Amino acid sequence: MNAYYSQDNHGPFRLIDIGRLELAEGGVLEPCTLAVATHGQLNAARDNAILVPTWYSGTSKIMEQVYIGPGRALDPSLYFIVVVNQIGNGLSVSPHNSTGVQAGPGFPKVRIGDDVRAQHRLLTEHFGIRRLALVTGGSMGAQQTYEWAVRYPDMVERAAPIAGTACNTEHDFLFTETLVEAITTDPGFRDGLYATPADVAAGLKRHAKLWTVMGWSTEFFRGGRHRVLGFESMQAFVDGFMTGYFGPMDPNNLLCMAWKWQRGDVSLHTGGDKAAALGRIRAKTYVMPIASDMFFPPSDCQAEQQLIPNSEFRPIASIDGHLALFGTDADAIAQVDAHLKQLLAEPAPDLV
Repeated sequence: MNAYYSQDNHGPFRLIDIGRLELAEGGVLEPCTLAVATHGQLNAARDNAILVPTWYSGTSKIMEQVYIGPGRALDPSLYFIVVVNQIGNGLSVSPHNSTGVQAGPGFPKVRIGDDVRAQHRLLTEHFGIRRLALVTGGSMGAQQTYEWAVRYPDMVERAAPIAGTACNTEHDFLFTETLVEAITTDPGFRDGLYATPADVAAGLKRHAKLWTVMGWSTEFFRGGRHRVLGFESMQAFVDGFMTGYFGPMDPNNLLCMAWKWQRGDVSLHTGGDKAAALGRIRAKTYVMPIASDMFFPPSDCQAEQQLIPNSEFRPIASIDGHLALFGTDADAIAQVDAHLKQLLAEPAPDLV
């Protein structure tokens, strides 16, 4: 067991067994255990619930640290906030914490839709929730937000996908492929049969370097933002911040998440018709890309927003690129918070 994925590092969270989950690609998770962090209390009417899914490599802890708190849009004194760690992220059922045939490289292929079906079962059967005041998440959390709004349009009152798209693009698919190859081409990877992440240290460092190049932005580099974050040189930033972040993670977990990231696509519900899929959304929706994001650029996000009824385009100004999601730009997080507060103040649509 990798100590990185511990309660000490990422808690508090609860492990909730939702039972057998049959997957879209034909595999099965039995049992399917989800790591769940909750904040606040569910009211008597059970209508103050907010769902926050996690992004690639992220856990419920960073959502708590950056986005949740008193006086924030995601205020535990007002809402029951449920942060569900996505399948494969190391806290929920994942390659590294599975046993038998589904351990490590034998872990079955999981899609965004599988995560959302698992979350739906958790919310409805474990918590008794039938309506969500808001679903919001960044990056892969945005992919799950879109999937929720399309798959369960009668349950989601408001949706706020941040820095993510409903249908992944070919460009982003190739971006992600380089992240995958950085890991799998390391001789220590051994087709996923490594003993510890340390065996794949070189691959994880290459992975971190690619994230450095693509996760931030050219303006981030030009402005010397790494120095503002406490690193005197870019090399120190790569070694201390980026490699320090990805280095302890389990490579098979990262590959599991990358596979479903690449294939996120709500048009699977409508035979490949993106407009028809997004047209199913009944939630009041704010689409919130980050201005300098190279993974999910605003133009891709706006093209989708224009297909969503009752939606608004709310871009976030920041030069920190996609990884402004980490909370490195306080002004960007303040913008996110302001938009979410406004969205939560919007009247809930009639979903009956």
